[in-house]
Amino acid sequence: MSHIVFFLVPGVHLLDLAGPAQVFSTAADFGHPYTLSYVAERPQVSTAQGLPLVAGLDWPELGPEDLILVPGWRAATLADSPAIGAASLQVLRDHHARGGTVASVCAGAEALGRARLLDGRRCTTHHDVQDELARRHPRAVVVRDVLFTADDRVITSAGIASGIDLALHLVAIQRGPAVAAQVAREMVVYARRNGHEPQSSAMLRHRSHLDDTVHRAQDLIDARFDQPLPLPALASAVGVSERTLTRLFSRATGLTPLRYQQALRLERAQHLMSHGATTDAAARSVGFEDPRMLRRLRARAA
Repeated sequence: MSHIVFFLVPGVHLLDLAGPAQVFSTAADFGHPYTLSYVAERPQVSTAQGLPLVAGLDWPELGPEDLILVPGWRAATLADSPAIGAASLQVLRDHHARGGTVASVCAGAEALGRARLLDGRRCTTHHDVQDELARRHPRAVVVRDVLFTADDRVITSAGIASGIDLALHLVAIQRGPAVAAQVAREMVVYARRNGHEPQSSAMLRHRSHLDDTVHRAQDLIDARFDQPLPLPALASAVGVSERTLTRLFSRATGLTPLRYQQALRLERAQHLMSHGATTDAAARSVGFEDPRMLRRLRARAA
């Protein structure tokens, strides 16, 4: 994703918008090509917190690597949500149909539901309106009590601060886990939350521990997951023996260092294949010399 477009609905929650925007803006500050735009159906949008926002009325030209994100808004129920024009919903549908990614924070899932992008897909929203989302969009598979879900380039998050987790996940799968960790550190946020779901990034999913030695090892693997990383060199870099590193790593993450590296490679390869790369090309891109290893890992994860 190089172009991030936030679609603003009246009553938008500031943190639903500002959290993800800060993630992508910080990544851009570190040299990663993200451009942020803000589109609405009127030139000035009121927010739930009383701060008016100015937005553009025209949608930019978007490609498959770009993202449309719908932040949530304040409403007693989803049924009370502001109207969204048919033309805007069509933009969401068309962008996804062309291979692009759409995402929502909190009540923003209602917009994706109205665009019929939740049909047959796993999704989530704020816990206060999860049941209503399921009733209003019965073909959606609403997953409760998770931070975010990802299903066929439709990404939804629970609400408010979970938009930061969603954005870090998107940065991790496209720019790499080391970039996501760098952004999280710069923002002084806890980068190790996850939704306890397979769709959460491997970097986030296996960082929910407090072992500094293992975190240092993960930092090295995150930055070089597509390169050979012999266990002796990794252990030496963090100042412990191979046996100690393997024991600590397994206790903290449930994986060996090699399995963790493979998880990062698999995640990146699956992202590349979802955007048209062949299995062989994806395997080479993430560091597998033999594409059969990628096929075995995908079969194991299925």
